[in-house]
Amino acid sequence: MSGTLQNIVIRYQDADFESKVRRLLAEHSMCSFLQSRKELAQSVRTIVEQVGLRGDEAVAEYTEKFDRIKLTPEQFRIPQRDLKKVHRDLDRKLLASLRKAIVNIRKYQSEIFIGDKNTHPGIRYLPLQRVGVCIPGASAPLPSTVMMTAIPAQVAGVKEIVVVSPPRYQGGIHPVILGVCFELGITEVYRLGGAQAVAALAWGTQTIRKVDKIVGPGHDVVQLAKKEVYGLVGIDSFAGPSDVLIVANEHANPAWVAADILSQAEHDPGAGILVTDSPQLAEKVLAELEKQVSALGRSETTRKCLLAYSGIVVLENMDRVIAWANEFAAEHLQVQCGDQSKAVSEKLVNAGAIFIGSYSPVAVGDYFAGPSHTLPTRQTSRFFSALTSNDFVKSTSIIEYDARKLIDSAEDIIRLAETEGLNAHANSIQIRRD
Repeated sequence: MSGTLQNIVIRYQDADFESKVRRLLAEHSMCSFLQSRKELAQSVRTIVEQVGLRGDEAVAEYTEKFDRIKLTPEQFRIPQRDLKKVHRDLDRKLLASLRKAIVNIRKYQSEIFIGDKNTHPGIRYLPLQRVGVCIPGASAPLPSTVMMTAIPAQVAGVKEIVVVSPPRYQGGIHPVILGVCFELGITEVYRLGGAQAVAALAWGTQTIRKVDKIVGPGHDVVQLAKKEVYGLVGIDSFAGPSDVLIVANEHANPAWVAADILSQAEHDPGAGILVTDSPQLAEKVLAELEKQVSALGRSETTRKCLLAYSGIVVLENMDRVIAWANEFAAEHLQVQCGDQSKAVSEKLVNAGAIFIGSYSPVAVGDYFAGPSHTLPTRQTSRFFSALTSNDFVKSTSIIEYDARKLIDSAEDIIRLAETEGLNAHANSIQIRRD
C-alpha cells in the first residue's frame, strides 16, 4: 500500500531490486545533490557574490529576507555580557554533563593531534589563526556541535574562533548554544546564518573579519555556500544532512536497530538505513519502526524521512552486505552483528565514523565519546574524513641547503630545469656554482 513503511524494504529477490537500490543511493550522492538543485545553487552563488561586493549591507538584507529579522551591522554580534548571563543561568546538571563531554572531547582530540609532533626538520606544523564555525539553527538547539567543532580547533592552537548561528530563537541564538560558547571561552558570536553568514566569514565585511577556514554541519544552503567559497577559505567537508547505515545480522536487537534508524531520520532531513543478510531481522525492524515512530514527538516528519530517504536492504550474505556498505560510504556506520561485530567492522573502509557493537549507538558519538560528530555525508566518506584537531593546522615545508650540498646537487638541478625550458631556474643554481 502506497505510503506505508513496507515500501522501504528492498529485497535482493525483488524484480526491481537494482532500480530501487540505485534510487536509494542517488538520494545520498553528491551528483544528485548538485544536479537536482541547480536553481538553489545559483541562488547561493548570487548571495555569496553580493556579500562579497556589498558586505554588511547584503548580510543584513538577506538576514531580513530569509530569517525575517531586521538587524543593523552593530546588532550582528552577541554582546559578551549576554553570553556571560546565559551561562550563569544554565541548568547546573546540564552544565555538569556538558563539562564531562568537553573533557572527553578535549582528551581524544589531544591524543590524536599531530601538530605538536615536529620531529622532522623538513616540515613545520602551525595552527590556523582564525576559524569560522557554523552552528545550525534547527528547531532544537545544538550545543554539541559547538563542542565538536570548536574544541578540536582549540586543541590545535587556533587563537580566534568565530561562531555563526541563525537568529531563530526570539531574534537571537538559543541560550544553551551561547552558554557553551562562553564555557569554551568563545566570545565572537554572530546571530547570522545561511549563505550570507558563510560568505561574510569567507570575504570579510565591514564588521566581520574574514577567517582562514569554515567548518560545521548545516542544510543544503550552508553546504553549497561552503562549496562556493572554497578557495577563498578552507572548508571541512559536506556535512549534512545526516545519515546512518546499520550493518546487522540475526544477532541484532530489532528494537535497538529501529531506534537507531529513527535517531537519524528525525533530523528532517535525515536517513536511516539497515542492510542485513537476515530477512527475519528486516521484518522485525520494520514492525518496530511502525511502533516506535508513532510514539515520537516528531512522528509525522520522521515518517516522511523514512519514506523518502531511508530503507531496509536485504542481501544474500554478509559478504554482499559488507560490499554494499563500502559502496554506500555512510556518515555514521553502525555494526550490530553480535560477537562478530569487531571482525565485520575491520572489513568496512568507507565511513565517517564506525560504531562497533550493540552498545555503541550514534548518540554516544554525537555527544560524549570524544571524536567529532561533524562528519562527511552524502557518500563523501570515500575521500573526506571526520573533523579533527588535525584539520586546524597547516604544514609548511622547510628546505635548508649549505654551499656544499648545493654544489653536489647543482648539475642535476640545472639539467632538470633546462629540460623544462626554465633557464632562469637553471641560472639561479649556476650563478651560485660559479
